[in-house]
Order: sequence, then structure tokens, then C-alpha cells
Amino acid sequence: MVSYLCNLAGVSRSGYYNYFSLQSKEQRRKRDEEDETVKEIILKAFRFRGRKKGARQIKMTLEGQYTIIYNLKRIRRIMKKYNIVCPIRRANPYKKMIKATQEHRVLPNLLNREFKQGVPGRVLLTDITYLYYGNGQKAYLSTIKDGSTNEILAYHVLKRITLDLATDTLTKLKKNKRINLAKDAFIHSDQGGHYTSPTFQKLVKKLGLGQSMSRRGNCWDNAPQESFFGHFKDEALIKPCATFDELKREIKNYMTYYNNYRYQWDLKKMTPVQYRDHLLKAA
Repeated sequence: MVSYLCNLAGVSRSGYYNYFSLQSKEQRRKRDEEDETVKEIILKAFRFRGRKKGARQIKMTLEGQYTIIYNLKRIRRIMKKYNIVCPIRRANPYKKMIKATQEHRVLPNLLNREFKQGVPGRVLLTDITYLYYGNGQKAYLSTIKDGSTNEILAYHVLKRITLDLATDTLTKLKKNKRINLAKDAFIHSDQGGHYTSPTFQKLVKKLGLGQSMSRRGNCWDNAPQESFFGHFKDEALIKPCATFDELKREIKNYMTYYNNYRYQWDLKKMTPVQYRDHLLKAA
């Protein structure tokens, strides 16, 4: 009967008996104990700063915060074994809500997807996304992101998608004393009504910035900004916020976490602020 079942299962008879031997059982017990220990360490990184993370984020957090080095294969095996689930990325369904009028002006694409130019404060990416919180309430978030370092340089959140959402973000960028913009800095966006607006474009010029726009209907021309919104919606605790004030506090907390504590694989496993400082030292 044992031989028949082994043939049916595609295993050898000796392998079957070896699996149930005292030595094999002891080896499996020891491995389970080791995995339990590693699981607790991984969970510590997974929950670091209250933000869930995927395998690569866990690896970088372990190295950056705890000087613990595990390879990705091991981390993924433990996550699968203990059902440690990372956030699922979803496509950004944001639709333009303001149509350009005749006086609005579309500008050429100066960036051409050259996001990583190795110079902090040169390529500024901006966009707007919506946020659902509380009991079906809606708000809008505008951000300006450094294309070279991924750092969020300025952001603004409002209950309505007015022009102030974009212009106030620009004003906050100018007031951010921690940021030194390059002399040839320019801001890149889609062709949404906020950015084609004469008011917005005049403010851009007043701040001494150039301006660039993605081609119509081409989200890849501003892909890093879209990617940030995807991560933000996965990781920030937006839906539990009952009030607008709670939402603003959570956004502020997340921006601090993202800039200073969220390690990124493509930034040499550094945080955006660390990578900015790294580029400035190398210059």
C-alpha cells in the first residue's frame, strides 16, 4: 500500500520514510522555530512607523533601521508562510475635473521622461489626486515631488478642487526653507486646467521656474508622480479619518514618514532625504 501511494504521489519510498523520521521531524521543528523568530523581526519592519510594507521595503527598513540583513527570497518566503500581506497597488482613476478654456495655454514637454537628472531641486513634478475618508467624504491632495530624489517638497489638501489647490502648493514650495532649487528648475505637470490656467502660469514665472507639460492622455510622461499617489493611497491611513482635520494630520504624518523613513530601492536603498543629501555631497 505504501509503495502504491508513493507512486501515486510521485515520491520515493525512501523519501517517504525519511520525511517521517525523527531526524527530519527535528529539523523541521528547528526550522519552524527559526522562522518564528525571523517572522517577528520582519513584522517589526513591516509595522515600522505604522505603515505596511512590501518585501523590498521590509528589506531596506531592516538594513536602515535595525542593521539586519535578510535576502529578499527569505523575506518573501516568511511573508508567504505567515500570510504577511503587503498593500496591493491599484491604478490611479483620477480624472481631470476642469476643462481648459480658450485662454488656457498648453506648454511643450521639456522633460521627455528624463526624471532622474541627478540634481536635487531641478525637476519638479506636480499633480492632484482625490481622497475618500470618513463616511464617504472627499478631499483633494496636490503635491510637488523632486524628480531626482523622490522627495515631496510641498503639498496642499482642500475639500474642493479649486485653482487654489495648485497655486497654494506652489506658494508652500517657495516658503520651504529646507529646499534649494536649481537655477534651471522647472515644474512638470499634465495638461489639467489648473496648470494651463494663466494664474498658475504667471505664478510659476514669478517664482522663477520654467514649466513643462505631459503629452495629452499620456500618464507615463509624469509616471513618478502617479507612482507616489499609488503608494500613498496604499500606505496612508486615509479611510479611518473621521474629520478633515484628522485627514490633514495623517497626511502630514505620512509625508514625514515618506521623506525621512521610507527607504526606496531605486534610491540606493536610501530615503528621499538621505538620497538628496547623498547627491549634494557628490556634487
